[in-house]
Amino acid sequence: MSLTLYFLRHGQTECSRNNSFCGSLDSELTPEGLLMAKAFADAYTSKDWTAIFCSPMRRTVLTAKPLCEAIKIEPQLRDGLKEINYGKWEGRTPEVISREYHDDYIRWSADPAWNAPTGGEMAVTIASRALQVIEEIKQNYTSGNVLVVSHKATIRILLCSFLGIDVGRFRFRLGCPVASVSIVEFSSHGPLVKVLAQRSHLDEHLLNLPGT
Repeated sequence: MSLTLYFLRHGQTECSRNNSFCGSLDSELTPEGLLMAKAFADAYTSKDWTAIFCSPMRRTVLTAKPLCEAIKIEPQLRDGLKEINYGKWEGRTPEVISREYHDDYIRWSADPAWNAPTGGEMAVTIASRALQVIEEIKQNYTSGNVLVVSHKATIRILLCSFLGIDVGRFRFRLGCPVASVSIVEFSSHGPLVKVLAQRSHLDEHLLNLPGT
């Protein structure tokens, strides 16, 4: 039996709804975000889970909570799974950032691997810390299903790393809407992405929310 990781992005927040940058801001889930977390738990409770790893931010912990309570597994919190730190861009929209930090924004948009948001993190830094968590999981669990609850940029950067895609392309190569699940199977041949950004567990109302 192989090791399979389920990468779940947290449910909707005010920032995701408004399309503003939210990395180190410890935002709450909206009422709709809480419904997304419950919908995931309802759909995936019957799966045989080995472990749950989670970013320590409120929005990810609250997303993991319904499933954790249903299957009686405590989430293992890891700082390496946190979202990119957007520095001075936190809580602001791309339009505002482009105006107030224009040159930094242009450089970051062109190559976020080696250019950080003003006062924030480069994608290569996120890849390094997040991949350390994945290595920990692989060392401790050689088989079974492990849930990893994290964030939009972090999940996309990890998937790029698995697929051999330049992490500087993470914003333009892979989608990761709120409450989506991507599934990666690890075997002797390496990581195989079996599902990308699936949201079949959400009803039509939650799927069609704006700004997700």
